[in-house]
Amino acid sequence: MSLESEAGLPGDVLPGVLSESLHAELVAFRRDLHMHPELGNQEFRTTAAIKERLERAGLRPRVLSTGTGLVCDIGLAEGRRPSVPLLALRADIDALPIPDTKADCPYRSTVPDRAHACGHDVHTTVVLGAGLVLADLAAKGLLPRPVRLIFQPAEEVLPGGALDVIEDGILTGVGRILAVHCDPRVDAGRIGLRHGPITSACDRLEIALDGPGGHTARPHLTTDLVTAAARVAVDVPALIARRVDTRAGLAVTWGRIESGHAPNVIPQHAELSGTVRCLDLDAWRQAPDIVHAAIDEIATLHRAKSEINYMRGVPPVVNDRETTELLRRAMVARRGMQSVESTEQSLGGEDFSWYLEHVPGALARLGVRRPGERTVRDLHQGDFDADEHAITVGVELFTAAVFLEPTSVQD
Repeated sequence: MSLESEAGLPGDVLPGVLSESLHAELVAFRRDLHMHPELGNQEFRTTAAIKERLERAGLRPRVLSTGTGLVCDIGLAEGRRPSVPLLALRADIDALPIPDTKADCPYRSTVPDRAHACGHDVHTTVVLGAGLVLADLAAKGLLPRPVRLIFQPAEEVLPGGALDVIEDGILTGVGRILAVHCDPRVDAGRIGLRHGPITSACDRLEIALDGPGGHTARPHLTTDLVTAAARVAVDVPALIARRVDTRAGLAVTWGRIESGHAPNVIPQHAELSGTVRCLDLDAWRQAPDIVHAAIDEIATLHRAKSEINYMRGVPPVVNDRETTELLRRAMVARRGMQSVESTEQSLGGEDFSWYLEHVPGALARLGVRRPGERTVRDLHQGDFDADEHAITVGVELFTAAVFLEPTSVQD
């Protein structure tokens, strides 16, 4: 089915509109997940809950080899090879190791120091809801193509549970993949889209600096390690900024510096840790060598020995143009042109990027801010919550995309 009108079409033109009863069920499902958050690779209860609901719909989900997370095909007989490429819908299912600080919320986390503060419970519920709607359409012979649901564990665990999913061969037969991520800056009922990079690369960096130590009265006789650590903290980011195109946005930001125990003792050991973020995929691939060289130069200048642990994280999510346009047309079909807005590239990381190394796809920013609300509850904060109308929006976005054909887009 093609959709050419740019003026927007009413949502009932395409199958897959969410019923009020299913919306209510999905809200209850999301709240249950929100109350029982689980960290990456520990999502056993979450996996069981998703599996039970899919099986109740007559589907046959398969738990991933890692023991958590699932994959489930719709419109494809078990053991059969698809005659056309599958469209995959991906959700991440893990939570964060932070406390839920929402006050007077009946569905706040019941697990100490654990919270769904990034919206993964919403992502999971959206893909589950889309799967239930599509399963019903498939039973009626109305599904135009097979669909694969991917419920991925450990998105918050670098370098990301997406790599385990790929290692399991879950992308075999997939021709295109879609995802959403909650955005508390966008009103519920709307999505944000962007061609090209929509997130950034994110790596982690740990540095140990060592010297012989000494008395603060005689820094000239030893390695002034506190000064060396301070110069690494200040000079390394500045040096890196002059070794790549500034448009690449390669940046080091420190989160921890530790050294010393007494005011008159020059310590023998110092530690720094932080993140390396990058807007550009090519620059990200060069980043470890650039960062290593800059640290070594500054440490050597101050006579400190350096040990560097550079931990690869995730590359930027680079949205495919055709898939981004598919999501735009799907949203316009449901809610009109005013429901789509352009979004900027985020400096946050997302392991959805690993899938896009293998198949074309796109991630949309799903608005979760209550319209008219001035306070922005940011991601990775203990008071984060979502307007649950976003669940219906996400489900209907995905189901509409299933019924549309991608169209070529000129740069």
